[in-house]
Formats: sequence, structure tokens, C-alpha cells
Amino acid sequence: MLPKVTITPAAAKFINRIVRFSGLPAGAGLRLAVTPGGCSGYSSEFSAEAAPQTGEQMLETGGVRLFLGAESRLMLEGITIDFTETATQSGLSFINPNQAACGCSSAETAAPPSGVTKIEISAIGRGRPAAPILAS
Repeated sequence: MLPKVTITPAAAKFINRIVRFSGLPAGAGLRLAVTPGGCSGYSSEFSAEAAPQTGEQMLETGGVRLFLGAESRLMLEGITIDFTETATQSGLSFINPNQAACGCSSAETAAPPSGVTKIEISAIGRGRPAAPILAS
């Protein structure tokens, strides 16, 4: 069963940019693996992929194709996926309206914002891909 997931326009733009600049054919999507972990409650890994792997299901929402394994589908039920950008980091954040805020004192100083996943900036391009140079 596919989870009910909300993807904000900012997150959709971020995800679609990753997929578009991956060089994969039309129909590609984002493989999203979510596991329990850390103060925020979630840890995630993602990559642009041409198609779902065996055991994954495709969830299309907000103009985005997500390829989700069974554990990720369970963890994402009712979650809103947003894109968070601060002066020092950016990434996807997972907002669970049913989870209480973290109460640990180190969360504000040592931990990144709730659910933020780091990716290398080199993985994201700006603008459109360069047009091929044709020999005359």
C-alpha cells in the first residue's frame, strides 16, 4: 500500500532538478530510502534512478516520482516532504505532524535542522544543461 505523502512545491522543484540533471531517460524518479534515526526521527538516502527496483513501488505525487521500498512506505505515512535551505545547509526535510518536537538540549546547537539530508552541491546543476557543440 502506498503512503499518503505531501510534497511541497519547493521539494518537488528540488527533486525534479536532481532527476532532470541525472541524465536519465523520461520516466526516471527518485529512490528514497527512509529509516528511523537521529533526533529528528528520520534518516534518508536518495538517488536518481531510471526505474523502481524489485520490491519497490512508485508513488507519483506533486509532479514527482518516488521509488519506495517497504520500510520507507511505512515510515512516510502522513509525512510532508519539504525543501529546507539555511545559510549553512540545504536538503529535504520530513515533517511529521504527529511527532513531538525533540526535547534534547543538544539539538539546537549540534544537530542539523529536523530531517535535513545533506547532499553534495556538485550533484545539483544550475540552469539548463549545456547544448551539444556540433562540428561543422
